[in-house]
Amino acid sequence: MILYISIFLMSCLALSFAAKLLISSLTKIAVFLGWREFVVAFFVMAFAGSLPNLFLGFSSILHGIPELSFADVVGGNIVDLTIAISLVTFLGKKLPAKSKMVQSSSLFTVCAALLPLLLISDGVLGREDGILLIGIFVLYVVWLFSKKERFTKVYNGRKVSAIKGFKIFIKDLARVILGLILLLLAAEGIIRTAIFLAEKLNLSLGLIGILVVALGNSLPEIYFAITSARSDQNWMVLGDLMGAVIVPSTLVLGIVALISPIKITNFTPFTIARFFLIISSLFFLYFIKTEREITKKEGSILFLIYILFVTCQLTK
Repeated sequence: MILYISIFLMSCLALSFAAKLLISSLTKIAVFLGWREFVVAFFVMAFAGSLPNLFLGFSSILHGIPELSFADVVGGNIVDLTIAISLVTFLGKKLPAKSKMVQSSSLFTVCAALLPLLLISDGVLGREDGILLIGIFVLYVVWLFSKKERFTKVYNGRKVSAIKGFKIFIKDLARVILGLILLLLAAEGIIRTAIFLAEKLNLSLGLIGILVVALGNSLPEIYFAITSARSDQNWMVLGDLMGAVIVPSTLVLGIVALISPIKITNFTPFTIARFFLIISSLFFLYFIKTEREITKKEGSILFLIYILFVTCQLTK
């Protein structure tokens, strides 16, 4: 028990250091490439944050329980759409979403979150479904880069290459890789501690995936989002959190289903999660579309949705 507590505390410290390192380096990389912070955070943080989901998917396939991967993604989507956003707004930071790119991405985020639920309604997320999910991800990437104004940005009226040298770019890239490695190690430590405690409490596999593993896998992007908000990098917050929903829901689940179809014979652990994922997705989209920003009040509503979700899962 003491060993796992020590691992947990060390992992939290690693998360803190890695998040600060990533914020600084990603901002400089965005300037060098002339890319919007949203795009950089989406591709770097979302892909990195999805690696634990992907590794868990491979592990669940090897153990013959691919449904654990599905539970992880569903639970993680609820976390990202509710508690992650709410914690950012609790810092007193509104999340502006006025650009057309963010508005369109928010709609795609909700569709990506709900699509796996629709595809698995027959009890199986098959290889055809996996190909469809991967195709949806590719479609979003193509759309994002189809117009230059969606991902490019001029900083201080000049192109980035005139500001930062290539050697500095490589240095920042190395810092990002270091930060990502620390994030993955920290997340792994937190996940192992969470699973150990969950097993001690005799929770079901589905519940572990939806509540414990999903929350553990979401910690890197949550911490990154909070640190970004403190640094007034709101574009990075949205890019991080939207990417954290889109990538696992499409690319990760698509790869897992393509390798080994996900069959769920008992939907009981997923009934409540499925309902709350729909609710949280609709509220998230409504808040984004109405005033084109998410306020502290709206963040509080999302936070309450997550608390209600956990309460229903533990008391069913």
